[in-house]
Amino acid sequence: MNHTQNGTAPVLEVRNLGIDFWVDGEWVSAARGIDYTLNPGDVLAIVGESGSGKSTSSMGVLGLLPGNGRATGSAKLSGEELIGASPAKLRKIRGKGISVIFQEPMTALNPVYTIGFQIVEALQIHNPNMHKVEATKRALELLKQVEMPDPQKAFDSFPHQLSGGQRQRAMIAQSMSNDPKLLIADEPTTALDVTVQAEILDLMRRLHTELDSAIVLITHDMGVVADLADQVIVMKDGAVVEHGSIIDIFNAPKHPYTQALLAAVPHLGTTVTDTAEVKERIESENVLHLKDLVIEYPKRGRVPAFRAVDGVDLDIRRGEVVGLVGESGSGKSTIGRAAIGLLPVHSGELEVAGHNMAGIGKGELLKTRREIGIVFQDPGSSLNPRIPVGESIAEPLLLSGGHTKAEMTQRVTELLDAVELPRAMRNRYPHELSGGQRQRIGIARALALRPKFLVADEPTSALDVSVQARVLTLFQDLQKDLGFGCLFITHDLAVVDQLADRIAVMNHGKLVEVGTRDQILRNPQDPYTQKLLSAVPVPDPEEQRQRREARQAARGQ
Repeated sequence: MNHTQNGTAPVLEVRNLGIDFWVDGEWVSAARGIDYTLNPGDVLAIVGESGSGKSTSSMGVLGLLPGNGRATGSAKLSGEELIGASPAKLRKIRGKGISVIFQEPMTALNPVYTIGFQIVEALQIHNPNMHKVEATKRALELLKQVEMPDPQKAFDSFPHQLSGGQRQRAMIAQSMSNDPKLLIADEPTTALDVTVQAEILDLMRRLHTELDSAIVLITHDMGVVADLADQVIVMKDGAVVEHGSIIDIFNAPKHPYTQALLAAVPHLGTTVTDTAEVKERIESENVLHLKDLVIEYPKRGRVPAFRAVDGVDLDIRRGEVVGLVGESGSGKSTIGRAAIGLLPVHSGELEVAGHNMAGIGKGELLKTRREIGIVFQDPGSSLNPRIPVGESIAEPLLLSGGHTKAEMTQRVTELLDAVELPRAMRNRYPHELSGGQRQRIGIARALALRPKFLVADEPTSALDVSVQARVLTLFQDLQKDLGFGCLFITHDLAVVDQLADRIAVMNHGKLVEVGTRDQILRNPQDPYTQKLLSAVPVPDPEEQRQRREARQAARGQ
């Protein structure tokens, strides 16, 4: 992937880069001693957990730090110093010399302007003599270049009218509009389905090859690193702990932290099924029963009614974990929301812990929810920011009634112990905790009433790989101890390989395949399941290259 020729000048030279923040009357270091050189066509992956300094150091190169931040050292773009450069100079460089693909395009794109307007604006800012007609033509070419399904429709659409994958393509088109020398991709595929992620990675690989741009890839997904990078920097606590080629880092990591990071990555095909345990679970009582289930979103104004779930049959037994997988819009979260009474049943059967959820009354629903728990994808938005987390854990007990204050205090203590958090943490607020700690609080809250059935809706997708590994291990231990049945909703097939007894695959509201973990992941029968599995990036550069070539050959590329 490295296109560098002998004698070619580096695109970016970073020497002794440091990032500091002014806090409580002193400078506090967030990153220090960062050194690397990027040549045309190079892809450098910077990896590490949240708070390691990987994004902050890259934003510091561009001068995109908060008012209390500063960058020190040196960062030269084609020999031109960026550290200490004037705001006017940096504005000229941003978008033309260096472009950024942000993690969440919905927050990076302006919601009140069309996609076309925003790309045209980026073109005209850096090319003042370009006429609007010419800029419009170029914008449509860019949307076609990033393989947007309908370039003209996307050009006229607002960000909210596009899917996540389409928004990411639009952001890539905007970032590539002025043929930048360097592209900074900050977690560009974290929130995407595996099939869309594979398409975006193929697109980035093709575009950077055509433009001979260098890429700084900031991520915690080691499968993405294996797929795209030439060299890797591993960061921890603001410092570089290891720097090497992609082959060296994956095949012979030297630093204990790099070794631990790679060991924590879930890998398809590494889990051995205990058939005796599975048989015991399958013979236990049902905690979820779906029969020909149909869920529709009703017509609203000019928006027609939409059938999100169409004729689904599924049973989950007590003590069993069933992974429900599929792309965004497949209907998997809709089933989870209906199972806890947040969406009405249009037709068919939906029973949870022996309660019929179709047409259920408020009184019975309240009783039913005492036997149901849910862990949300983003605990930061599901926990009340105004109350300490101990009160959030106790809230289900308070609402269900029949518990004294002493009993609730004791139960909160038990739950904090169960999710391996210090008891003193009960007095902290959600914003004072890390993402992994908040997710543990979310799990504790969901288990407060000792539910028979638990819905886990993408509970680890936003977590760093090492934090994810610890949360999944904790989840497995709690599930074995408490014996609840679980619907685990995710698009990460490596996670369900580690966690699930059975797997159900959804596509466009229908269940296309159900089977044991081994049946679905080792011998899938449905073409859609096969497509999902082929798109999963694996943390092995050679294996990932072979998978990518096989996928491209199947598409006739």
